[in-house]
This record gives sequence, structure tokens and C-alpha cells, in this order.
Amino acid sequence: MSGDDTKHGRPTRRDYVKYGGAVVGGGLLSGCTGESEEVSTPTDTDRHSTGTAEPTETDTSYEACIEPVGCHRFEEEPETYIVNNGEWADMAFALGRRDGFLTATNMIPGFLFEPFGLDVPPLSETESLSATNWDKEVFYELDPDVILMDPNYMHKTGWDDAWGESDTEEISDTVAPFFGNNILRRREWHDYRHYSLYEALKRLADLFRERDRYEALEEVHASVQEAVRSRLPPADDRPEIALVNSASNPSDGTFYPMRTQVEGVEMKPYRDLDVGSAFSAEHIEAVTIDYEYLLKIDPEILVFHWGVGTTGDADSFSPETFRERYVEPLEADPVGSQLTAVREGNVYPGAFGSQGPLVNLLQTEMVAQQLYPAEFGEFEPERFPEVAREKQLFDRQRVADIVNGDF
Repeated sequence: MSGDDTKHGRPTRRDYVKYGGAVVGGGLLSGCTGESEEVSTPTDTDRHSTGTAEPTETDTSYEACIEPVGCHRFEEEPETYIVNNGEWADMAFALGRRDGFLTATNMIPGFLFEPFGLDVPPLSETESLSATNWDKEVFYELDPDVILMDPNYMHKTGWDDAWGESDTEEISDTVAPFFGNNILRRREWHDYRHYSLYEALKRLADLFRERDRYEALEEVHASVQEAVRSRLPPADDRPEIALVNSASNPSDGTFYPMRTQVEGVEMKPYRDLDVGSAFSAEHIEAVTIDYEYLLKIDPEILVFHWGVGTTGDADSFSPETFRERYVEPLEADPVGSQLTAVREGNVYPGAFGSQGPLVNLLQTEMVAQQLYPAEFGEFEPERFPEVAREKQLFDRQRVADIVNGDF
């Protein structure tokens, strides 16, 4: 990683022409702009269909705001972008900006976008950034118009010990502004606003001036939420699930318990389906549990989080790989084979945690089928992500039309 300011032409590559140079409400890394649920920002007005002020002949600039970076003023819409986690790519794709995607650190497998008619490059062609080695040269070489990342993620997670706050500031000054929030899950350093999926999508829509697409997507999302909630069984009849991380290894009896009702987009399908957790705070604090501990809980349903995206390849989910990696070792273990979930065939691949509006629609439907097959139809792993029309909770073509701008 090079920090040569002369080589890269500080203080700014665009000389504030394209981006106007405005960061409202504090510096890039100020941590909080004062934006809150109640306080309206320029992105929350109804003055224009995009949520921005009506442009004049002499001023076509507009603002887009998000914590922790504050408000950026743009002279024109950014065309190209880099993301860290795939949920921001999913959001951009949903807003009709597939062509602007350059690369990601952690991308969603492309097959999860196929139901929406999106051709997404395989992971081998998109992950030019390493999750543990933030190479500044990649940012300079790709030269994005905007970086859809929470800037604090880069120097506060500790994935790359060599990367510091000054490196983040350099990239924001000399390459492109950051625009993002770590919405996957709240981390210990995230002491500012943590957006829900659609709150973040709304702000990205302001950035790309795609408020109409956002509103159309939100309508589809609301209809799915209403359909699901109206069909859920009574609370007393809903199972608690044992959700474990896909890094769990049944072959050696190591399981990493997780809670279903926590903040962040990765647990959104479980929260929306009001799925309870079989694990208590004590189990979570233990970090890892073994077969004996799991048998004491004896869950009705056992789910391996991220499973649909980690047991296959970029082109498909593999039920055979999932069974070989997780189910067969459970069945072969003298204790694991006693688990109710194993005996009754209720061991499932969990949702891919990184998800934007498109993949979330698909996975909410998937989880509903896994947990409530009598109401929503049985989950068919051999067909996924294809779903029989009579079991679909939303119109794929309607969503594809929104993505394509035909609505």
C-alpha cells in the first residue's frame, strides 16, 4: 500500500469539480452528523421526486446524506462504484446501477440474482480487494466515482493492521468520497446511527437520484411483509430455531451459536418472520458449543447461517455439498443423531447474511418455506433459487421491471 501523496496528486483528484467539495455536518470521519430518525435532511423532503431540490439553470448540484460521512454535494450522478459487502451492490443493482459495479471485498454469489435477470460476474472476477489486505492501489486503478462503504469499517475492524485512519482519509481525498454505513451488523465501534435495509436504500436512491425505483421496490417489500405476517401461525405455534454460523463443523462437534433477533440486515428474514432463537445469552457468550450442549437444547430446527452461499459455487447452491458438509456428520455422530432436528430432517441451509432488497426478497420467501412448509410450501433445495410459481411471495418479473426502469 502506497501513501505517496505526490504520486497520487493530493489534495484531490477531482479538484472538487465533480463533487463540489461539500461535506456537511462535520468531517468525513466525524462519526455523526446529527441526522436522526426525527430530523429531516435534504434527502427526506418532498420537493422533488428524487428527494432533492429542483435544479435551476445555474445550479444542478444536489446533496445525498448518510452517517457517518454526513452530506456530500454532487454536480452529477456518480456512475461507477466499489463496495465492501454485497448488500451495497445489491442495493445499487436494485436501483438500476448494475453497470457501474467495479469490485467488492465480500460479494453475494451471482446465482442469487438470477431470478431478477441480472448477470453478475463470478466472485473470482469481482473480489480484487482482499478482506484482510486493503490495497490502496486497487482504488486508484479502478478510479470509482464513489465508494459505497462505511469509512470506519476499513480502519476500525482490524482486518488489516497496516491500514489506518490516514489511509482512509487519503482515499477519500484523492480517489472518491465514501458513502455507506455498516448495516450488515452493528460492531462495537459503531456508535452512530445503524440504518435498516430500506433506510439505507433510500439514501442510496438519493445519491443516484432514483427515488421512483426506491418507492416501487418499497411497495413490493411492503406487500411481502404483509403477506408473510398475515399467514404466520400463532406465536405459540412458531418454532425456535438453533441458528449456527456456517463456520461450525459437525465433523468435530464445534458449533457457533447465533441469535435471530439482532440488529443488521443479515438477520432481517428471521426478524421479519418473528423467528425466535433456541439459544440464550449464555449460549452466545460461550462462543462455541458441542454436541452435548446442543442436545440439551434439542432444537426442532437447525439452520446453518450463510449456508446457501457457502455450500456450492458462484453459479449455484449445492444441496449435495450441504448434505456432505453438515447433515451427514450430524447423522453419523452418536449424539448428533439424537437431535430432533436431525431425526425429523429439519437441518437447513440458512440465508446468505449479506443481502440487499433483491436477495432479501428471495431469502425471506426461502426462510418462510423452511420454517412453515404447511403454509408457504416446502423448500426445494434442488431447485433453489427457482421456486414454483404457486409458492412465490412476489412477482419476479415485476421486480426485474423495476430494476430495468420499466414501471
